[in-house]
Formats: sequence, structure tokens, C-alpha cells
Amino acid sequence: MKAKAKISHVAQVTEQKARKQAGRSGGKNIQNSAASAGTSSISLDTNNKGKGKAKSTVKIASKSTTRRPTIPFRATDKILLIGEGNFSFARSLIEDPPTELQSLPPANITATAFDTEEECYAKYTEAEDIVAKIKERGVHVLFGVDGTKLEKHSALKGKKWDRIVWNFPHAGKGITDQDRNILSNQMLILGFLRSAEKMLTVGEAPSLTSGKKKKRTGDDEDEDDDEDMAAPAEEIAQDDSEEFAFFVPSDESIPTRGTVLITLRNVVPYTQWYADVPRLAKKPPAPMGSTPPNPRYTLLRSFQFHREAWKGYEHRMTKGERVHGTGKTGEGGEDRTWEFFF
Repeated sequence: MKAKAKISHVAQVTEQKARKQAGRSGGKNIQNSAASAGTSSISLDTNNKGKGKAKSTVKIASKSTTRRPTIPFRATDKILLIGEGNFSFARSLIEDPPTELQSLPPANITATAFDTEEECYAKYTEAEDIVAKIKERGVHVLFGVDGTKLEKHSALKGKKWDRIVWNFPHAGKGITDQDRNILSNQMLILGFLRSAEKMLTVGEAPSLTSGKKKKRTGDDEDEDDDEDMAAPAEEIAQDDSEEFAFFVPSDESIPTRGTVLITLRNVVPYTQWYADVPRLAKKPPAPMGSTPPNPRYTLLRSFQFHREAWKGYEHRMTKGERVHGTGKTGEGGEDRTWEFFF
């Protein structure tokens, strides 16, 4: 809407200038192009007849703006994937990955599943082949990993990761009571955030840069200079723009804190409980009984998760009509990722 308003304003200014020039030139035809901003093309044909009445035609061709999907990883990151299902996301990170990750070492990736190896292959017929291929490339694969008790797994103890990722977490208990189902999933998220905090790398708080354009004045209406601007994480997180895509450590020799990424879809069943994810991370409830205190995270950003950016990735489900992983979820709506740091 802002782009359209800008184009309309430029057209009006150009037309007014053309009319004034037409009056001074005695009614000559004027063609004026305003493509210097790179966002529109405006042509004016002004004919002055009789008592100075002017007729004008303004044609505006808008330039389509397609935002590049946010890739929340760096090629140097150590990445821990939780609840991988058929391991297709792990595969997408090393087989024809986004340009930014072409040099990501497969050995930097640890992919885990809650199921045992036998259960995994029984649910997902393609999983055995995928696992064999990614292990051959150097990806670490673990089965029987509880996302709420990461620090207790013998293969994970004492290790730290730059990114801990759980795409579409779900308790999978098949509870028919809606309130109990929502609660079980919220408890799953809290348990994951509590466990993941112990596994994140420590260092400087991450920050982001934006590609926002600087504000315009009447004197620079036709300019289109881009300006990189740094902003606090909480401020950026409130902006739904996907221009916020790059980490900017103040010193590359100083490690940056690891982040947790949770992706959900805004269709049932996720819409019944996913809106509470930022609140659960930032302002978790007080622990009950002997449960350890819940860490308080900072929301770094949220952004749309584009499945097409991860070639070969499939979100598979295993309950109800989708048993054995034959079904796919989320027709309509969008996938969204929240990224937090502690």
C-alpha cells in the first residue's frame, strides 16, 4: 500500500510539473518519465487547448517486489534438528541447499528423531533411504531423542549449538479434549525451551540489520538510496518484513549466542495454541512442583517459513487419517518461524 501511495504521489507531482511547463511552452506536448526511482514508470501526454485546459494521461507500471525467503542459518553454524520425522529437512540442508548454505559442512548438522530407528522406518517408508544418504555425507543422526530432555541424551551431553530447530512440534498424544490437547502442546514447548537453553552457544546477543529505506523529504522525492540500519532485537521482531535477514556480530572473533527456532502453521490444530509461543518463551509461567524454573527468552524475530526454499522437505504427520506418515498437513495459511535467544 505504501508503494502504491508513493507511485501515486510521484505521478501527481510529475503531472503538476508537466502542466506548469505546458503553460509556459504554449501547449507543446510533453513526455515525462519518472523511472529514476526504479519502482515505477510514468508517461504523461499533456495537450493544452483553448483557455489553458489540460488533459493528461498517466500510465504507471509498478515493479513487482518479491522478497527473498529468510534463511536463518550461516554456513558456519552448528545446527541441532529436533523431531525430524523422515529427516527430509536435514537432507534439504545439504542437498541443493539455499545459496547461503552451499558451504555448510554436513558434519555441522545433528538430526534427531523421537522415534526409535525401527519405529521411524515403519512410519516413514522413505526415511531409511534418506538417513543412509545423509549419514554417508557426514550428518550425525540420532534416534530416541526427547526434545524436552536434550541434556540427558548421552550423545548430546556437554555439546553446544548455534541453532536448535524444531519444525512443527506436536505432542502427538491424540487427545480428543481440546483444552487438554492445547495444554499438552504448551507443556511440550516449555519443556523444549527449558532443555534447549542448556545447549546453546554463549556469547554476544545477536542483532540484525535491515534493508529499510531512509525517510524521504520533498527535496529527494526521486531518490532511491538504501541505508542499512541496525535496530534492537525486540524492535525488529515486531516488524513482519523479511528484509531483516542477516546477523551482524560486532566482532567476528567473538561468538554470538545461539538461538532457538520454532516453526508452526496457522491452521488447525496449531492455531489453537501456537499464538502463545512468544509468550511462553518470553514470560513463561511459574514452575509447578519440582520442575526447574523456566528460562526467559528474548524474541529476535519472526518470519514466514517458505517450504519451497528447502528443496525436498516434507512435513509429515502420523496420527489419525495421516497415520504412517502418508498425509501432509497445512493446506492454506502460512508457516511461521519464531526465533529466540537467551
